[in-house]
Amino acid sequence: MNDTPRKKRLPLPWLSLAEIVGVAALVLAGLGYWDSHRERIQQDRQRIESERDKAAEERRRAADAQAAAQKLAFLMTGAAEGEGDKVRLTSVHAEQVIQTQTLWFPTLVRADSATTTGNPRIEAGWIDAGLRKAGGRSDNGRVPVAIETVFIQDGQIRTDRSVYLLGYSRHGRLIGGPKLELEGLSLARRGVSGDLQAAANGYWIGRG
Repeated sequence: MNDTPRKKRLPLPWLSLAEIVGVAALVLAGLGYWDSHRERIQQDRQRIESERDKAAEERRRAADAQAAAQKLAFLMTGAAEGEGDKVRLTSVHAEQVIQTQTLWFPTLVRADSATTTGNPRIEAGWIDAGLRKAGGRSDNGRVPVAIETVFIQDGQIRTDRSVYLLGYSRHGRLIGGPKLELEGLSLARRGVSGDLQAAANGYWIGRG
């Protein structure tokens, strides 16, 4: 017979109704906080995604606008006519209609500007004598010409200010000496601000 005394069980504590209600309130408050916190996290994620999508859309629109602007940027080509007596100037985009032009050559080549209205062109006679006086540069090569063009696009009057390089060469003749022939035009710089005469001079000196 085992005489070991039995351990008495401790009485289990019983919660009062007020304590039960308090614990339940804490649990409900915790669940409510978690739901609110989870909802805020979800809202923040949605907001971030929305802002990210909006920023991407704005970048896409800006890129499209830039591409469209570059596509319709004013640009001329020049094709020699006859025996190189002149170069006919035309816009790359048919919807851009040239109205008037003012052209500046380096001062050593031509001291004053030339103008055209409704007949965009460069004539060899405008610069022939000046290139002869320019010495070694007059045999063949390229001469800068700064051009301010007024044109119409989408019913609006616009202006372009750019520097082009005009190709030329001289060919011998039995009578009258070497003949200046114009060959074509290539873009050197667009969107020129300030004095276009100075811009033409700068390219002439820089290429010397």
